[in-house]
Amino acid sequence: MSVLVTAELLDRVRDRLAQSAAAPTPATVATAIRAEAGGVLGDTDLLRALRMLQTELTGAGPLEPLLADPQVSDVLVSGPDAVWVDRGGGLQPAAVVFPDEAAVRRLAQRLALAAGRRLDDAQPWVDGRLPAADESGFGVRLHAVLAPIAYGGTCLSLRVLRPATQGLDALAAGGMLTPDAFALLERIIAARLTFLIVGGTGAGKTTLLAAMLARVAGSERIVCVEDAAELAPRHPHVIRLVARAVNVEGAGEVSVRDLVRQALRMRPDRIVVGEVRGAEVVDLLTALNTGHDGGAGTVHANSPGEVPARLEALAALGGMPRPALHSQLAAALQVVLHIQRGSDGRRRLREIGLIRRSGAGEVAIVPAWRLDGRPAPAAGDLADLLSDREGS
Repeated sequence: MSVLVTAELLDRVRDRLAQSAAAPTPATVATAIRAEAGGVLGDTDLLRALRMLQTELTGAGPLEPLLADPQVSDVLVSGPDAVWVDRGGGLQPAAVVFPDEAAVRRLAQRLALAAGRRLDDAQPWVDGRLPAADESGFGVRLHAVLAPIAYGGTCLSLRVLRPATQGLDALAAGGMLTPDAFALLERIIAARLTFLIVGGTGAGKTTLLAAMLARVAGSERIVCVEDAAELAPRHPHVIRLVARAVNVEGAGEVSVRDLVRQALRMRPDRIVVGEVRGAEVVDLLTALNTGHDGGAGTVHANSPGEVPARLEALAALGGMPRPALHSQLAAALQVVLHIQRGSDGRRRLREIGLIRRSGAGEVAIVPAWRLDGRPAPAAGDLADLLSDREGS
């Protein structure tokens, strides 16, 4: 006689296993299932229960196949029957359904624990990183918000951190770069200009940054500082420093700002911050003003014109006043690259801008190259700057 394998049965099995101090083995799990089933459990039902337990207790549960798909960049859960996936062409519904809201909540809490974080009614949201399942060193960025803070049910956001290893040639072949933009980027790297890549979430900022760093001369030492490990440029001398958030006891934090300071003591030729999110912008600009030409970073901004205001807000977190920020920015940064992801999912370099300081002392970004062919007032200035650097 077949026994119905229900969520209630699996909950009882989990509780029974939790009462034992020993690590569960296949034999003890099978024994617990048979004991909680309250009757004769056939091999078929036992295997079904074991599979359901494995799905709930290991990895990302029913989301694991999606995260293993090499085309997937994001997996989003906004309800038991609302799972979405991004394979590079925008969000699409996935054929994954959770039994109920409690199953989504259990998965979110288990993933938070795996990331060394706390997620419960007292701390209803979490931001962390799941360790890599392989030896790549990359993992999955986790964000979760529990109901009822998330009004429609527990929400999960998983970003797959794949190594950004594509070269400029591959990006050009894929349509991200036009031939003239490709040539300009090569000259920017060779001339050791300091640059900032801006764009929205998922626009390809890290991908472009890694491709440009791969063109740096092999004799140069690059120190990369990141909040989450993504940069993996194909370069023979790259040092990667990755920040660490607080653990469940509230200790052990290592911030990006801390690591930027450490990078200065590591004899870098170029200092790179994978993504400027906060007060570390103060230390980055200071570092770039101490003789480290060719440094780089990325920042969230919808257009080059928004960069000064965005950096003002971040610098304020580090206690740097507005006039000082503009002064440091004018001295430390030279080029801004704007990359954008279109409605068709394709990523393209849209604009290259030069940093200019007005008579009032404020910094503005002036276009030096545009994808759409509109006039670029600073095109001649960029050409002169590149020629001067290449001739020195």
